[in-house]
Amino acid sequence: MKVAIYPGSFDPITNGHVDIIKRASELFDKVIVAVIRNPEKKARFSLDERVEMLQQSFRTVKLVEVDSFDGLLVDYAKKKKANIIVRGLRAVSDFDYEFQMALTNRKMAPKIETLFFMTDYKYSYLSSSFVKQIARLGGDISELVPSAVANKLSSK
Repeated sequence: MKVAIYPGSFDPITNGHVDIIKRASELFDKVIVAVIRNPEKKARFSLDERVEMLQQSFRTVKLVEVDSFDGLLVDYAKKKKANIIVRGLRAVSDFDYEFQMALTNRKMAPKIETLFFMTDYKYSYLSSSFVKQIARLGGDISELVPSAVANKLSSK
């Protein structure tokens, strides 16, 4: 069974993330979308809220499981019996950081592969930070995020 993990803070999830999750779910037997509990990052949404928004966004996709974790990603992957880490790339600037992380993960867990997915060109500009800023300033984010996220952002 090919199990992939797509880790991230997802604060909040965007349609760029959704695109990668859907494409990964077509290639693997199961995709675990794993929300990172990172106390060093000041999140707009609590961990529970982020998990809930993801669950609402993928409630009809059987091959996608939503979970959260803290600690090392490779330890979590081993615990979940995942052999693939999925990472999304929007631009060349993402690659340097992601490449270093992939090599570090490979050093710690040589049997776990990292696969990079290029985002669809229509989401290449999109980031969670931009979405939060647009929402904070009263802009329309309905085409940038799943409806569960748009509703949650408008209520904050």
